Amino acid sequence: MRKFLFVLSIVIVSVSCKKNIKNTKLSGAVFGTSYSIIYDSEVNYQAQFDSLFYVINKSMSTYQVNSYISKLNRNEANEIDDHFITVFEASKDIYSKTDGAFDPTIGAVVNAWDFGPEGKIVNLDSLKIDSLMLSVGFNKILRSENKISKPQATFIDFNAIAKGYGVDVIGEYLESEKINNYLVEIGGEIRVKGQNTEKQSRWKVGVENPNFDGKQSILKAIALQDEAMATSGTYRKFKVDEHGNRYAHIIDAKTGYPSKTNLLSISVIAENCMIADAYATAFKAMGIEQVKLFLSKHTELKAFLIFENELKELETLALNGFPES
Repeated sequence: MRKFLFVLSIVIVSVSCKKNIKNTKLSGAVFGTSYSIIYDSEVNYQAQFDSLFYVINKSMSTYQVNSYISKLNRNEANEIDDHFITVFEASKDIYSKTDGAFDPTIGAVVNAWDFGPEGKIVNLDSLKIDSLMLSVGFNKILRSENKISKPQATFIDFNAIAKGYGVDVIGEYLESEKINNYLVEIGGEIRVKGQNTEKQSRWKVGVENPNFDGKQSILKAIALQDEAMATSGTYRKFKVDEHGNRYAHIIDAKTGYPSKTNLLSISVIAENCMIADAYATAFKAMGIEQVKLFLSKHTELKAFLIFENELKELETLALNGFPES
C-alpha cells in the first residue's frame, strides 16, 4: 500500500485467568502486512475475514493486476464496486478539506520515486516529475454511479486509506454478528469497540518511538474505546541518495517531491480507521503548524506528533485531547 507505519501502534495483549470469559485471536498476512483480530466470542470467523480481505483486494489493490483499480489505471475498464465507491467518496471529501494534501492520484509520482508497486524510473529529474504532475489531482476524476472517468495518465492509489478501510470492514462485520467487544489491527492501524473482556478494561495499545535503526520500543501506552487510530511517518521507510539525503516515502502532492519535514510520526484518532488513516498521511505532508491550524477547526480528530526540534532532539505534541495514557 502503501504507506509504512512508523509510530507503529502495536497491540498489547494480556492473558487473564478469569473464568467463563474467552477472547478469540486470529492473525495472519494481508495487504502486504500482518493483521491481528481479537473478539469476545468462541466462533471462528477466519473464513469470513479471508473472504472480506479478498473482496477488498479485488477492488483496490494496485498489486493485483486484475483488481478494479489496476484495470482502471491501465484504462482497460471503468467499473467499480461499492467498496471502491466508499473509499472514493471519503478520499474526495478529505482531499477537499486538506486542500489537496491528501491526494490518491499522486501514485504515478510515488512509483517514480520507487515507493510504489511499479519499478523505479531511471534518471528521475525535475522535467520528468513536472510531466508526471500534469496527471495529478483527485478533482480530475469523476464518478457516475459505478463508473469512473479520468485522464488516461492519472494513476489512482488508495494505499493511504484502503488499509484503514479494511480495518473498518472487519469491525463492522463483527458488529453485524452482534460482537461488540473487539480489536482489529492491520499493519498498526487499529479499531476498537467495547472493552477487552478478558481484562475487563479498555483496550490498550502502544505508540512506538521513531527508531531509524529498526528497533522497537514503546514511547507510551494509551487506552482506546469505540474509536480508531492510524499512524504515519518516515522512520521506517525512506531512501538515501548518493549525497546522504533522506527522502520520506510520502510524496508532497503539490510539488511531486518526497516530503521534507521534521515530523517523524503522526498518530490520529478518529471515529473510524479509514478517516484516521487518510488524515495521518495528509498531516505528514502538511507540517506541524498547518496541522495545528487544521485541528483547531476539526476538533473531532485527535493527533499525537513526534518531531525533531532545531537541536535534532525528539519532542512530542498531543492535540485535541489525544490520550496521555
